[in-house]
Amino acid sequence: MNEYKISLVTGDGIGPELTEATLEVLKSVQNKFDIKLKMIEADAGDVCLEKTGVALPEDSIQKIKESHACLKGPVGESAADVIVRLRLMFDLYANLRPIKSYPTTISTQPNINMIFVRENTEDVYKGQEFSIGSDTTVCLRVITRKNCERIAKKAFEIARRRNDKKMVTAIHKSNVMRITDGLFSSVCREIAKNYPDISFNELYVDAAAMRLIKEPQKFDVLVTPNMFGDILSDEAAQLIGGLGMAPGANIGDNFALFEPIHGSAPNRAGKQTANPISMILAAKMMLDWLGEKHNDQNCIKAGTAIEKGVIKILKEGPTIPDLGGTTTTFGMAKAIGETIT
Repeated sequence: MNEYKISLVTGDGIGPELTEATLEVLKSVQNKFDIKLKMIEADAGDVCLEKTGVALPEDSIQKIKESHACLKGPVGESAADVIVRLRLMFDLYANLRPIKSYPTTISTQPNINMIFVRENTEDVYKGQEFSIGSDTTVCLRVITRKNCERIAKKAFEIARRRNDKKMVTAIHKSNVMRITDGLFSSVCREIAKNYPDISFNELYVDAAAMRLIKEPQKFDVLVTPNMFGDILSDEAAQLIGGLGMAPGANIGDNFALFEPIHGSAPNRAGKQTANPISMILAAKMMLDWLGEKHNDQNCIKAGTAIEKGVIKILKEGPTIPDLGGTTTTFGMAKAIGETIT
């Protein structure tokens, strides 16, 4: 039996109940597939900030460093001090956000199956802002060849093994931001030449926003700079039922962090009405990554079983009220776990 240390950030708002629900599902796959996930709690977020004066304490950072992977719930207003810092600290340069239609009452269109491969460490999200006097503010946009190259390579590698579409679409606005997005787009074209088996095309970000609504089924892998990927992936998530259906992975060469892509929804905290699917599917992505990294087929089988369980419960119930049912967040997760055992 392989054992993995998982640093666990429960988060704020609905985070603790989503974490509890996800752990229930993970308990089922551990029993079924003979794997052990040793959960190590690492405090971070708004509650941690109130308690300790720091949103991401050094003790938590050390726990994350000593783990094989991190599973994180949504964090509140201190998110920039937690997730952005962790992305930079661990060089988690690729943010993977799969957008896939599941059988729900709130999915607007069937047969959607795309993934955003978003550069995760630079762009305007690097936080280099300043004021000039009291009436002018400046935000610096940093785009580097190194980060363009590795996110483009990641996108093409994912397209190569994902499905039969084998298509990468680069999203940018190089007709306006000619230097920064000009570099991003030109590097994507250069990298595309090394993957003759993958079709490649480009879209300006405004056109991409329109086409995601009009014809989402035509997309496969979308590679984007940081901010565009953040915005467009949230838009695309609404097509499949909202942010509660969309997981995310922050991937580096040696470490990875997995999380739901939505916020902490403090107005719903403690009500057991939040959709657990995003965090459960994030745990599925974590198992997939552990399986690939450590050549552990049991982890990969466990990830597959989680997705099958999600599909079965979305079809047959029980589901939360947002999905047309009457059960709770934990009740839905428990039902998913029971399909696995």
